[in-house]
Amino acid sequence: MITEAKKIHQELLGAENILIVSHKNPDGDTLSSACALMQYLRTVNKNHTAFCATPLNKNLAFLPHLEYFVMDPEIFQKHYFDVVVVFDSGDLLYAGVENHLKNLEYSPTIINIDHHATNQFYGHHNLVIADAASTTEVLYRFFQVNDIDIDKHLATCLLTGIVTDTGHFTNPATSASSLKIASRLMSAGANLRLIQGYTLKNKTLEGLKLWGHVFSRLQKNEQYDIATAVITKEDLANNKIEEEEIEGLANFLNNLSGAKIIMLLKEKDNGVIKGSLRTTHPDTDVSKIAQIFGGGGHAKAAGFSIKGQLEEKDGIWQVV
Repeated sequence: MITEAKKIHQELLGAENILIVSHKNPDGDTLSSACALMQYLRTVNKNHTAFCATPLNKNLAFLPHLEYFVMDPEIFQKHYFDVVVVFDSGDLLYAGVENHLKNLEYSPTIINIDHHATNQFYGHHNLVIADAASTTEVLYRFFQVNDIDIDKHLATCLLTGIVTDTGHFTNPATSASSLKIASRLMSAGANLRLIQGYTLKNKTLEGLKLWGHVFSRLQKNEQYDIATAVITKEDLANNKIEEEEIEGLANFLNNLSGAKIIMLLKEKDNGVIKGSLRTTHPDTDVSKIAQIFGGGGHAKAAGFSIKGQLEEKDGIWQVV
């Protein structure tokens, strides 16, 4: 890890133009990792651009430099990038840049920084630590190895990834290491109240009513010991709320003691259903289920996307 971290640092310092990539449908970890690296690159005067293939999460608007993200894929044709840094993505398809990179007439150096055990090690440099609670924890170790000072802005970015990926220190990803690093980041000036205000204490009345409606649909498959809840695209449209309002539902459902696995299915406008899997059971690995559907993640928290629509028939919700 130390050798790879130092090699990556040298690649960044020697680069002329760096592209930073956060994965599609970005969460707190991938965006805060990108913003942390942007914060550092500004201090060393390195040219860089941040890209995400889908719109950003409004609940993370407090992150520094988030406004500089670009979602237009034309940048791959208009600009030359000698180094591409991909955060929190098991593969380039999930990152949303696989085809864009294939179509380039040159081959940039790809740096893969992640914490998922299902990572495909697709980079020229791979800094992947599967026992880290978040990608920002991996990035924290990268900064430490390379003696990079962490100011309050950098600390807030790094703490955001840890907080969101551990479900505010409630899920199995929470470890002694993540708690120790979180404490160090707060000592460095990280603003935990700011993070909580945007990512936890941010529910509206209509949003919580929808949560209740989703809870009323909970069903359990006794054979596989899986509890399932669904969110249809009409739920959001009829209640006139943003998609960010339902963030955290899967993690909350993980408090359920009557099932080994929790699965939340969310219907998207483009004919895609996003599945989120959670478990607290030590002998269960939900990433293996996610991989069956082309997804991935961690043993206790994973996800996937499939084509289809949600339909209720005889009181049972199913994918058609």
